[in-house]
Amino acid sequence: MKNVNPVNWFDINVSNLNNAKEFYETVFNIKLVDFPIEFGKQSGFPFDPKGLNITGALVEKENFVSNSNNTIIYFESKDCITEENLVEKAGGKIIRPKMSIGDFGFVSIIMDRDGNTIGLHSRK
Repeated sequence: MKNVNPVNWFDINVSNLNNAKEFYETVFNIKLVDFPIEFGKQSGFPFDPKGLNITGALVEKENFVSNSNNTIIYFESKDCITEENLVEKAGGKIIRPKMSIGDFGFVSIIMDRDGNTIGLHSRK
């Protein structure tokens, strides 16, 4: 295998797709795309199909049970504090404010409206 990042997709399970879309679109200033209904209620994050970036989807689950999870997906940012400042306005919660991770930059840990724990990563 080549020495490249093997992660290429993620699902974030949510209780209400429209509610979750509003949170992620607000915090990250992006537009999610609804998938055909035959895949279930899902909305995908933007990506460049010719690029080497990672993408995924919000997936509405019937009988969803909100809980903090052990998997944290990190979203790239120019400065974590930018998105961190929007989290509570969007209905989320800041778990760990921006902190240094040495030579690797900075991270913030936040929780979305459904209790999913996600991370922000920036170089400054």
